[in-house]
Order: sequence, then structure tokens, then C-alpha cells
Amino acid sequence: MIWAALLGVSGLLTLVLLYFSRRRQDDEPPLDQGALPWLGHALEFGRDAAKFLARMKEKHGDVFTVRVAGQYITVLLDANSFDSVLNDTVSLDFVKSKNQLLERIFFLKLPGLQPAAEREWMEQHFHGFRLSNLSGTMKANIKSLLLSDVKGGSASGWRQDGLFNFCYSLLFRAGYLTLFDSADNVTSIYKEFRKFDKLLSKLVRGSLKKGETHTVNSSRKRLWELLSADWLSRASGSISWQQSYNRFLEKEGVDMEMQRRASLLQLWTTQCNNGPAAFWLLGFLLTHPEAMEALKSEIRQFNLQDPAVRHRTSGSPDSRRTPVFDSILSETLRLTAAVLISRVVVGDKVLRMASGQQYKLRRGDKVILFPFLSPQMDPEIHLEPQSFKYDRFLNIDMSMKDTFYKNEGRLKYYTMPWGAGRHACVGKEFAVATIKQFVFFVLTHFDLETCDPQAKLPPVNPSRYGLGMLQPEGELQVRYRLKRSQPET
Repeated sequence: MIWAALLGVSGLLTLVLLYFSRRRQDDEPPLDQGALPWLGHALEFGRDAAKFLARMKEKHGDVFTVRVAGQYITVLLDANSFDSVLNDTVSLDFVKSKNQLLERIFFLKLPGLQPAAEREWMEQHFHGFRLSNLSGTMKANIKSLLLSDVKGGSASGWRQDGLFNFCYSLLFRAGYLTLFDSADNVTSIYKEFRKFDKLLSKLVRGSLKKGETHTVNSSRKRLWELLSADWLSRASGSISWQQSYNRFLEKEGVDMEMQRRASLLQLWTTQCNNGPAAFWLLGFLLTHPEAMEALKSEIRQFNLQDPAVRHRTSGSPDSRRTPVFDSILSETLRLTAAVLISRVVVGDKVLRMASGQQYKLRRGDKVILFPFLSPQMDPEIHLEPQSFKYDRFLNIDMSMKDTFYKNEGRLKYYTMPWGAGRHACVGKEFAVATIKQFVFFVLTHFDLETCDPQAKLPPVNPSRYGLGMLQPEGELQVRYRLKRSQPET
């Protein structure tokens, strides 16, 4: 009886292995299913996607297929071949993958919403005069919050904080005031948002523990309540950017409950990256004195311009006049922006590589690009890619460098913090303006230094790969105070 039972279990396991396995065809990418049935490489992928994909790249090359929790994912890491994925709107689907994430993270279903209509609405509000108005409001809110935060004590006294908390808290509050136009619940909203965001990577992977599941569900529900309270309290008069978006959703047939849930989506989308980006930028400056001096020198030159020019710029950095600033920001994003571009294969697809080689992709699989690994951290494209080099994106004549090569061919994609193609980030210009305004104001109005002169930047949290801007594991303690003489703004 015992042997019969063992043989039965063995037979069952064999059937399971056969069912959840597949064979690579000659015209398909290299296949790596992992040692675990069904799970495949899910655990390693979830712990540190960058480390795992780097190992797979070394083993298989620039294109390969891996099994992750029952899903087969083809990974393309040749930047010269990205257009084969980015420009395909017939065989590859962006919306299906996006909707799956929206439902898992935000409990949000928008089946009737046309992506093209939503993008058109976004472009109208993040371009032209509306972008100018948003940037002007954001600048005023950054200034007001920074100055109000140092009041209440000695104006010239030192204050201490973790740099990540300092940047994230300030830019979240300024962004919320700018786009949601309400200060009533901003402290409570930020507190709940941070609890939710800290567990987001586990939520995406489906690896939350029981207590963490309760925290996420509680924070999500509380944020829905807080956001809808602000929204409904201003039913008349001028409307905020978020209220305008809700009206757009209403016209598209989205019901009130899904509008409420979409508010949390927009809160996360608009506020999850600016704070971390500002943290890394200021952190690199504080730990690389030559970069800090180069930027401060550029700012001094900027402030010594003709008074009429200075008046027109209102004391703000202008991308046409701040090549050092722009290079530092580009280098920061190259090192710390880790987006994952995903598509679902919905029809027969031939992946054409720049080398001329072709691979067939199976319907129902996914294909992903991970620009953080390639091109951003590719040593054939960027010399010493792990190192921060503030002038990496500067030419000798101080113009922006945009010519990078691999395999003797000029690259179209040499860094991709904003994605690319028709689904690239709509709010890029607003985000860039926000980060630059914040850093500019901090450096011109405050003395800022690390508490420990020998301090190093903390390592990244590896679970955040694929979610946008990376976040640190730990803090960088800093102290700051108002400068004794304030510049004209």
C-alpha cells in the first residue's frame, strides 16, 4: 500500500512537471524555466530583478525567456532592438498588462476608458500654458513649504533630518497642493501614502504577509476616504487638476466609485517619483564635492546674468542655460530610474533584432524591456556605469551630449528613465521642472551638509526594481539651515 501511494504521488508529480513545462523551439529565444515547478524564477526575480536579469543576460545573451509564477516572459536587453517592441501595436498589447496591475494594486477597473482619450487629456494638461501654470504653482508651493518648515525656531539654527524623508515629504506635500489643491488632510494623506507605498513591491508580486495585507488594505481604504473628502468638499468654484480629471472620467462613463479609486492611482503616479529622484540627486551632490561645486558655480553664473534676464526667469533654473544641472539630473536618473516596460503577446510576433537575427514569440507570453540594465548600466555604452559622473552628459563645449554608441552603431536609446514610444511618461516636463526647482531652491536658500562628512549614500532597496524611481534602504542624515543672506527670487 505504501509503495502504491508513493508511486501514485511520483506519477502525479511527473504529470505536473510535464504540464507546467514546455520545450524551446528552434526559432525561439533561449528558455530558462528555473528549478521550481510553476514558480520558476519568481522568488529570485522578486527579490532583486536587476541582479537576476544580469545573471540571465550573462548566461543567455540579450534575449531569453524565463518562467515566473507560471508566466513565460521574454526579456529583451539589446537597446538597438527596442523599437521592435515599442512600435508594435498589433501583436503586442500594453493595455492588458496595465489593467492587470491597476486591478491588483488599486482595485481599479476602467474597461470603458479609451487609452488614447486619456493620454490626449493628459497631454493637454501637461503641455503648453497649463504646464506653465502648474509649474508656477508648484514653484510657489515648494518655496512656501520649505520656508514655513523652518519657522518656529531659530531661523539660522541647524535642523537635522533624513534626506529621503526631507525630500519625499516636501515634494509630496507641494505636489498634492498643486494637483489636488487642498491642504486639509495632507499630513494624514502623506502618512497613509507612505505606509501603502512601502509595501507596494510586495503587493505587485503577491508576496504580502497576513499583517502586511491588512496594512495595505487599511491604507488603501483610508486614502480613498481622505481623497474623496477633499474632492467632494469643493464642488463649486475653481477646480483642481484632479477634479478636472474626475470630470473627464465621468464623461467617459466611469462611475463614482471607480473615480474615487482612480484618485489614489493618480496620487501615486504623480507623487511616487519626484521625492526619491530629488533625494538621489542631492545625495550624489553631497557625496561628490566636485559635482556640487560645478553646479553651484553654474548657479552663481546664472544669478549674475543681466538683471532683465534674471527677472524674466524669476530665479528659476532654465534648461537652456543650465547644462551642468541637466547633466547631473540625467546621470542621477540613469543610475536610479528602473522602469520595466511590459507588453502582452496577443498575436503571432517575430522579434527582429538589430543584428538581423529573428525570434518567434508565443501568444499569451509577455515581453519586457528593462532599460536600467541595458542601456543605462551597460559598460559598452557608459564607461564605469556604476559610478556617478556629473559630466557624463556634457560635451567639451558644454552642450548636452546625446551621442552614445554600441557595436559601432549610434544608439537611439542610451538612457530611458521616462520610458519611450507612444507610452512614454506624459508628465516628464512637469517632473523635470519640479525636481530642478526644488534642488535649486534648497541650494540657493539653505546651507545643507551631511551630519557625517564621511557618510556614503545608502544602498538601493532591490525590491523596487521595475516600479520607477528606486528608493534607498536606509537614510542619509543631513542638517540644514537658512542662509544668512537670501538670494532674490
